[in-house]
Amino acid sequence: MINETVLSAPAETTAALSFKQGEKIVYENNKLHKRLCRQVGQAIGDFNMIEDGDKIMVCLSGGKDSYALLDILMTLRERAPIKFDIVAVNLDQKQPNFPDHILPAYLKQLDIPFHIENQDTYSIVKRLIPEGKTTCSLCSRLRRGILYRVADELGATKIALGHHRDDIMETFFLNMFFGAKIKGMPPKLQSDDGKHIVIRPLAYVKEADTERYAQVKNFPIIPCDLCGSQENLQRKQIKNMLREWEKKHPGRVDNIFSSLSTVVPSHLMDKELFGFADLKATGEASANGDIAFDEEPCSSGNTISSVIPLRTDD
Repeated sequence: MINETVLSAPAETTAALSFKQGEKIVYENNKLHKRLCRQVGQAIGDFNMIEDGDKIMVCLSGGKDSYALLDILMTLRERAPIKFDIVAVNLDQKQPNFPDHILPAYLKQLDIPFHIENQDTYSIVKRLIPEGKTTCSLCSRLRRGILYRVADELGATKIALGHHRDDIMETFFLNMFFGAKIKGMPPKLQSDDGKHIVIRPLAYVKEADTERYAQVKNFPIIPCDLCGSQENLQRKQIKNMLREWEKKHPGRVDNIFSSLSTVVPSHLMDKELFGFADLKATGEASANGDIAFDEEPCSSGNTISSVIPLRTDD
């Protein structure tokens, strides 16, 4: 309707509408930037990700998420009550047709310290992984070892990765469905070599917001030709499942994400996490005691079929 109005309206009206539309776009873009800063700042505070004097190594892949991470951290650095440094690091894995001039040019424009690490992991992955098989596991393992070494060489105290809320959710379901374990992707962790702290400041940020922010900022996106074209990855199947849930049952994905930070170990079944074997009645009331049956989450009017679709063909 707006486009038709613009086409048939006098020049003055067209100019006025265009100006208002432009103002609205600017307003929405500013609102998005503020939301990202708020969510990243909250995650940093909740998990004490960045401390005074830290040197943060931001791993920049050339994808929308790592660009957004670097951009928001640079904004927060100017506002933070503490002092911390940022160094951007890209691992050039020597993928065919990789435009190795894009990131250096972009980072020079930002006037930020950066390091490009050249390692031909592409050839290793292609040699060891059969055609058609998932390359992500080996590729990730090789990248991790290289980035740990680079962090040592640069004197970085924290390694920042661009994983967002959707990545965390997908990892949770991947581990449950295919690994038979309740395990996610934590916002902060110690590396497997025990020498580094890895942080994920985008932990509260939705992927849809990084997609839009990348368009707003016109980041020079570099596609991953190694694994990005593998359409049948289990992670992509999980991503589609979550998007379908969000479409059909708004709020469900938000609730699942919230549940990751509201865990009741005594109501699960991990004998290592909770001492079931030694559990005895104390005779005293406990707020964490079992009431036999929790209140049904769908008792507010929703039916169980609206929460979990029921099969009717059995």
